[in-house]
Amino acid sequence: MSGRWRTASLLLNRISSSFSSSSQSKPHFPSPFSSIKTRFLTFASAAPCPLDPDPSFVFGAPEPDPTVKIPVKAYFLSTSINLKGILADNPRNIVPPSSRSSLNYVALRFSDYNPDTNEPGFHAKASSCRYMVVYQYGSAVLFNIEDHEVEVYLDLVKRHASVLLPEMTKDDYAVKEKPQLDEDMQGGPDYIVLKSLDTDGIRIIGSVLGQSIALDYFVSQVDRLVEEFAGINRGMEKTGTFTMDKKKLLQLVGKANSHLADVILKVGLFERSEIAWRDAKYAQIYEYLREEYEVAQRFGNLDFKLKFVEHNIHFLQEVLQNRKSDFLEWCIIGLLTIENVISLYEILHASNTVS
Repeated sequence: MSGRWRTASLLLNRISSSFSSSSQSKPHFPSPFSSIKTRFLTFASAAPCPLDPDPSFVFGAPEPDPTVKIPVKAYFLSTSINLKGILADNPRNIVPPSSRSSLNYVALRFSDYNPDTNEPGFHAKASSCRYMVVYQYGSAVLFNIEDHEVEVYLDLVKRHASVLLPEMTKDDYAVKEKPQLDEDMQGGPDYIVLKSLDTDGIRIIGSVLGQSIALDYFVSQVDRLVEEFAGINRGMEKTGTFTMDKKKLLQLVGKANSHLADVILKVGLFERSEIAWRDAKYAQIYEYLREEYEVAQRFGNLDFKLKFVEHNIHFLQEVLQNRKSDFLEWCIIGLLTIENVISLYEILHASNTVS
């Protein structure tokens, strides 16, 4: 750019010198180019060298947003799902497992890609595919599937569910792909921003969302138990007794214990993901989502409610045991009374016979 300014300056000098030489024989008039030359030289010396303009600003077009939003939907629809049946029905859509801890779930990919490329190491862009991760304990997490398509994919799961729940539990989330992101991930309200979403990221996000939606179901079941025992306590407050039999109480005991066992064993709430253990990037996503969904705190609330139920069960068992003991004591008293009456009758009968 400075070379162009020097060329313009030389041309102006030549033009002004020609005018000055001709002015020796003609009357003197001020050069019309002298002010132009001064302005050009002043601008050239004072202004910095400009950068090449951005084409987007030249044409006035806004810079395109590279962020891609991928909707995520989690459903809890059954207490047990046959994963082998799903694998048998969808062999060409299976995403090969990347760890040994993938026995309680199956990941499926639905896309226009050649299914023969579904070998380990193949990574298609998640924004161009539809994914579904199904867990044995009853959760299904759908990625990049719109609302009007959900029922079609859930039907693939429902036909292998042991017992369908009368009402499904649902949760919505979103993943945003932003390649220009400086960090590995960034959190937001009801979404997470990643540089790119791959199959391992889908497994990590699906595991936390699947556990969270299952935890919602078990919390609702325990809340019903708490409400049932609260009703029993209110009845005891009014009447001073309760009419529940031992069989009903034992059923409540079994229900409370099975809920706790399902949360810990089947859902695997405290089992660390092998993918997160292997890579710090996925560990960060895993810990962030567990904190975002307050998994540990919600399990603590569930455990507190179960302890309340357990305390009530022990109390009612003691009441039933005392009631049974009282009944046995009255039976013993009755038998002793009958024995005394019989003995007295024999004595009287013997005395009458002697007399």
